[in-house]
Amino acid sequence: MMGHAGMAATAVRYLRSVGASTSAGQPVDPLPRPELRAVREDERSPVEAAEFRRVLGNFASGVTIVTAPAEPDRADDGGPLGPAGFACQSFSSLSLDPPLVAFMVARTSTTWPRIARTGVFCVNVLGAGQGDLCRGFAVSGADKFAGVSYEPSPVTGSPLLADVPAWIDCTIHTVHTGGDHLIVVGRVEALGAPEGAGDTAEAGPLLFHRGAFGSFAGL
Repeated sequence: MMGHAGMAATAVRYLRSVGASTSAGQPVDPLPRPELRAVREDERSPVEAAEFRRVLGNFASGVTIVTAPAEPDRADDGGPLGPAGFACQSFSSLSLDPPLVAFMVARTSTTWPRIARTGVFCVNVLGAGQGDLCRGFAVSGADKFAGVSYEPSPVTGSPLLADVPAWIDCTIHTVHTGGDHLIVVGRVEALGAPEGAGDTAEAGPLLFHRGAFGSFAGL
């Protein structure tokens, strides 16, 4: 099986293919917004974006935070870059044998290139009372890990956030394009639903529905 270094090399080759910076010491630029359209510019789009969001918002989903470890060989003007992470509701199990999961990330994301270069990630499944934690990871440009307790995940060293009801530690298996998003498939190396999560696990999952957070009790 390909090791972490091989996974990282695969991710770097992917980034180079789409024109993202991969040279050590260079700032991370967002991936360009793709020019992928099913209709010509002078044609009406078959689905309005606002209507698409309104209708799909009726599908309730769980909420996760996808994290990756710091890149020791990269730095910005403020010093070494810390770990990376972003809030993600587009997450799913994919395969039992081999064990695979998948998440979707916008091709304009500035966090994804940092995750891709490490070749690994950890999916932190959030509980019903962790809406504020999710909001902290949904912003751009801030130190998302400020004041957040975490420890290294057992295989990849990605941040495993404190008190999450479940986590999945992965290496990047493959990346597919999906319109203006990327479909990232991860091979599961370790996972757990710790009993120590206590009240967080017992309260049930954090849900996202019609643009707002909720829980089973609130639906």
